[in-house]
Amino acid sequence: MKTSVWIKGLAVALSCALLAQAGYAEPVRIFAAASLQGPLDEIARDWDTEVVISYGGSGTLARQVSLGAPTDIVILANTAWMDWLLENGHVTGPATDIISNRLVLIGPLGDTPLPNPTASELLDRLQGGRLAMGQHLSVPAGIYAQAWLQDIGAWDTLRSHLAETDNVRAALLLVARGELPLGVVYASDAAASPAVSALWSVPPSHHPPIRYSAAALTPTGADFLTYLGTRTDTFVAAGFTALP
Repeated sequence: MKTSVWIKGLAVALSCALLAQAGYAEPVRIFAAASLQGPLDEIARDWDTEVVISYGGSGTLARQVSLGAPTDIVILANTAWMDWLLENGHVTGPATDIISNRLVLIGPLGDTPLPNPTASELLDRLQGGRLAMGQHLSVPAGIYAQAWLQDIGAWDTLRSHLAETDNVRAALLLVARGELPLGVVYASDAAASPAVSALWSVPPSHHPPIRYSAAALTPTGADFLTYLGTRTDTFVAAGFTALP
């Protein structure tokens, strides 16, 4: 009788273990730059366990990681923030660049293209409104936008006409809702919104290279990062640019 009870108890324990492996595994926790939303959601749905993604500005996410926020993998839209995490020992690395992007000037859907705009042309198109972009000190898209505006000699003219946001998707939303006449976002952001038109694709030579850098903080994160490397086509289909 004791042997029979022991066998039944072992069977129950094994069943619980199998259930844990099959359906109760800990989710993969990801901190990701806001501009990755869409393709990263699609990739996460194809993963074999639950994935929980927290989107935000890269600077905000980097600071959260530095303060010990629990995550398995962090993906930032700027290598400078990842370098900061590595240099300060918050991420042990290695960091891997997974995808690139293009910077575009956007306006409301159907707006007239504005090729190679000057400071005065941008100011005229604003018509007293503001230019939406990421915060130029912390949001990668804002850092790239500032570099472009400085390169064409428009930064000093437009600096007092900016509406800076804490992530690039917020800048996109301001233009998509018709609240502001122009914005600077990524090509993938413009492709994700049916309410905006890309008026000008900024030449890559006008700003630092756009690189999305990822690092795993746990073995679970490392597994997902390896999987990400096989899904470049999903990012490209969403308007991102493959790395050379």
